[in-house]
Amino acid sequence: MKSDGRLVDDRRRAADNGRNHLLIGAAILLADVSAALTPAGAQSSVPLPPVTVEAAAPKRKPAIAVTGQPQRPRAAATGQRNRNAQPAPPTASERAAAAAAALNEAKLGYRAMPDTTTLRSGASPLDTSQSVNVVPEQVLKDQLPRNLDDALANVSGVTQANTLAGTQDAVMRRGFGDNRDGSIMRNGMPLVQGRSLNAAVESVEVLKGPASLLYGIMDPGGIVNTISKRPELYQHGSVTLLGSTFANSKTGADGTLDITGPIGTDDLAYRFIGYGVSEDYWRNFGRHREMLIAPSLAWYGPNTTVQLNYEHREFVTPFDRGTAFVNNAPLAIPATRRLDEPFNNMWGTSDLVQASVEHRLNENWKLFAAYSYNTETFSANQLRITSVDAKTGIEKRSNDGTWGSLSNASYGTSYLQGNVWLGNMRNEVLFGGDGQYRTIYRDNLIRQATPNFNFYNPVYGLITPGTTISAADSAQTDKLGQWSLFFQDTLHITERFALVGGVRYMDYDQIAGKGRPFVTNTNVSADKVLPLGGIILKLTDEVSLYASYTQSAKPNSTIAPLANGGGVVLDSNIAPEEGTQYETGLKFDFNKRLSGTVAVYDIEKRNVLVGQLDAATGLNVYTTAGKVRSHGAEFDITGRLSDNWSVIGSYGYTDARVTEDPTLAGKKLQNVALNTASLYLVYDFGTALPGRLRLGGGARYVGDRPGDATNSFVLPSYTVADVFATYETKIDTLPVIYQFNVKNLFDTVYYPSANSILTVALGDARRFSLSATVKF
Repeated sequence: MKSDGRLVDDRRRAADNGRNHLLIGAAILLADVSAALTPAGAQSSVPLPPVTVEAAAPKRKPAIAVTGQPQRPRAAATGQRNRNAQPAPPTASERAAAAAAALNEAKLGYRAMPDTTTLRSGASPLDTSQSVNVVPEQVLKDQLPRNLDDALANVSGVTQANTLAGTQDAVMRRGFGDNRDGSIMRNGMPLVQGRSLNAAVESVEVLKGPASLLYGIMDPGGIVNTISKRPELYQHGSVTLLGSTFANSKTGADGTLDITGPIGTDDLAYRFIGYGVSEDYWRNFGRHREMLIAPSLAWYGPNTTVQLNYEHREFVTPFDRGTAFVNNAPLAIPATRRLDEPFNNMWGTSDLVQASVEHRLNENWKLFAAYSYNTETFSANQLRITSVDAKTGIEKRSNDGTWGSLSNASYGTSYLQGNVWLGNMRNEVLFGGDGQYRTIYRDNLIRQATPNFNFYNPVYGLITPGTTISAADSAQTDKLGQWSLFFQDTLHITERFALVGGVRYMDYDQIAGKGRPFVTNTNVSADKVLPLGGIILKLTDEVSLYASYTQSAKPNSTIAPLANGGGVVLDSNIAPEEGTQYETGLKFDFNKRLSGTVAVYDIEKRNVLVGQLDAATGLNVYTTAGKVRSHGAEFDITGRLSDNWSVIGSYGYTDARVTEDPTLAGKKLQNVALNTASLYLVYDFGTALPGRLRLGGGARYVGDRPGDATNSFVLPSYTVADVFATYETKIDTLPVIYQFNVKNLFDTVYYPSANSILTVALGDARRFSLSATVKF
């Protein structure tokens, strides 16, 4: 058997070869595209010519032949008929291209267009009783967020949670959330892969507050829905090459190919997205490499739409636990200095398959069914910090790792949506069911002693990855199954006033534990009924008031023994975490240009497990907090302020703290900031210049946050600014977009989250990037 170091190197070389091939291919495509391809209605910020359907002229009566008159030559007659022939109606591809050109202008103005999968309906946000915030497609293109946490900086009340050394999506919404908590979705279906934002994602949406009526087992903070790019019925594509640099020769490059169009007929379409990146990590060592391929198909029939998409991702990424805090301050070392070793990496693959069918039964009813399967495998090495001495610089570390991690989620849902009339009152009815089976498994956990390390005078490379398997910590298993039925009705009493009611019946099982032999610490089998209620009052066609009552449920579970001595199994006699929210607010959508939400909410959550660091072992253990309360106010806005100015902005006030617990009562919740804010403005010069120039910039603010459950230290507030510029022109007949971005403009050192006082994440340093996109 190979040593761990050799095994890692072999896997890295194999992964690197695949990624290098993709990057080389992207470069060749960019070099050859102007010679090999001709423009075909490319979707561009430069408006496409409109497609005009002329009215059919009245048919002429046949001419009556006159005896003795000369006959018109056949060729002349043919020419006359051609002059009188009616223009052919536009094809589906031409109509799609014209519609895309108009839609692109709305997207450039940051128009927020919620996807139907988030609320399981196509209702306007003004006609719903829950708040949904959208990070539009163009915002993602302009800002180039590095991960989901970065993208959600545009949304109120969102902060970063424990990202597992920068390898997992982890966001707090209204005070609640964690990594692998089941709240991250793709097209309304759950993901287990660590990172969900990639080149195949078009936009991101956040459904705030308890979402259990539509999504089952969930924290009360809400869900994050990432929306896929879909096949389109007209031929177009793009190739993008990007170069980036942090500082001190930390450089990188990535390439993206995105091509879509019809197949054979006007109803079937395809899309293919390929992406590769290889870049230096901004700290003193590490490199990130990733490859993604994402083919998809869609059939757009007169009454039926079928979608099929697949994503395959391979990655190697630094496993970086950040720095440590002593006496409420970070270690007095450069932010670039790591406390671990160059072999601290995670490497693995993820696959996602999704299929959906939407069929319109008649003018009032439609049927939707979908299935998703997501899996991810990875392994990781890490030097875990167990103690630091700020005076001497002595750092104690454990040479840990994970071999053979496997996570998967199988999910299916189907529902009917339609209108039922009771007298003059319309009922928007949603009825359906879903089922999910999710497994998170960690095969072999490495625990190995290692010599001390001096972070004031670091010498790296003296040790190799650990190989000692800890039987007691291995076979970490968390299996969850749930099956549900749900019903929701929006009763429109008048054109301006509606009542919303709904209920979900949920049956679930969960088993969790670890060790060889396996020790079960969670064994739950129970059911739950969850209600929803709401009121909608439309003041005008552009402004509505709403109020709602929602609930959530999530079984208490842990793979590790509880702090109260161990040996206690969380079973069906232990009540699940239960969340209850009251929310009211105002929504607006002015001229379909500028939209937003103002919301006030109060959430109470009972039976909460809180993580605490055991100083003797350096591990996290869990206690039940009793009750937790989060209440606050939020404001979000996105859209076009004028023909030239676009905006996305937010403000969130989140007061989240423990209300009942013997030792933690009154403590603020970990990683939750009292105040968050963001503002991003873009100025579009339009046709004032030979090409199209757009300039934008903004900043995000996150206030002080407690770094652990006991509030023993505080993560300081921070403000991070970003700017960008894009210039679109033409080379020959091909649209070309040049884009320049500066992330973290002032090179601010900041700490977005913490798992404990010894594992505090560091935000990325200043990064410059320059890209060129050729559309065809």
